[in-house]
Amino acid sequence: MSKSETYYQWARRKGVSRRDFFKFCTFMGAMLGLEATEFPKIVSALQSKPRLPVIYLNLQECTCCGESFLRSSHPLVSDLIFNMISLDYMEVLQAAAGKQAEDVRLKTMKDHPGGYILVVEGSATLGNGGVYCTIGGVSSTDILKQTAEGAAAVIAYGSCATNACVQGAHPNPTEAVPIRRVIKNKPVIDVPGCPPIAEVITGTIVHYLTYGEIPELTNQGRPKAFYEHRVHDNCVRRAFFDAGQFVESFDDAGAKQGWCLYKMGCKGPTTYNACAITEWNDGVSYPIKSGHPCIGCSENNFFDNTPFYTHLAKIPNNALGKDVDQVGMDVIGVAGLAVVAHAGMTAVVKHGEKKAKEGKD
Repeated sequence: MSKSETYYQWARRKGVSRRDFFKFCTFMGAMLGLEATEFPKIVSALQSKPRLPVIYLNLQECTCCGESFLRSSHPLVSDLIFNMISLDYMEVLQAAAGKQAEDVRLKTMKDHPGGYILVVEGSATLGNGGVYCTIGGVSSTDILKQTAEGAAAVIAYGSCATNACVQGAHPNPTEAVPIRRVIKNKPVIDVPGCPPIAEVITGTIVHYLTYGEIPELTNQGRPKAFYEHRVHDNCVRRAFFDAGQFVESFDDAGAKQGWCLYKMGCKGPTTYNACAITEWNDGVSYPIKSGHPCIGCSENNFFDNTPFYTHLAKIPNNALGKDVDQVGMDVIGVAGLAVVAHAGMTAVVKHGEKKAKEGKD
């Protein structure tokens, strides 16, 4: 596929039907929260615009974000990497190495000034001149600055890039910092998560392809379509939270019945992400649905907000009107009273039945 070939031309050449192409466009529009009237713009952009050059840098990270990116599972979304965009440089995937690899990066920068997207996975490091992370003998922070200079926009992909994650946790020996702390002269889009949901970056790139500008962001610089709501707002266990029914230990009766995991440390009420809406692995599940509390991986300094299995001191916004620990005791108390009341009523009924039978005799 040539770089001048559009995504639609590639899709048709590969045997993708026009119907499936439209399904993909509809899916992207829905993920981005766009109105139905915006659908033709996505179709037009992918039918007419050439592939977007992308440089993907790996700095201080564990590559889980790249792994997530490669596993975008929705039909046609996985084709984004090699076909909708021109992924010119990514250490995890490229066959080239050493000088040959760096030459590819420099050539993309030279051939497409102001016309490529820079995706950055991992944190920048400022300690001792950036010596803790080097590529080809050059500090990764210097490479970041150099590559960002000609980029149209920068996507900080994953919590390492947006909040420094584990590298930035106390005592932060490498002086790891988020990408936006280093890049200040370009628009930076934060896509946090450890790792983020793959379709989030797909949708972000499609938005740029469609409109030629970055999507609407939250006050924290995140795509609003994916980070506007708390995980708690759409959680499958929300009804149990509202009812004050909490899991007290991972092997109790409440856990078996799918009660709320807030007491087990769940950070869903303070975490903004699309986990409960988009879910993972082609919409199969997400941590809370699978029985594990949310650890708030998309929020700043989440790695220092430990221990993970201890709940927050207070219910956010005083949603229940009382302390969560007291709620648990109240539920147990109410359940106990219900048992006593039920037993009492049963005794009364049986006594009445006995008296009636004696009267007949």
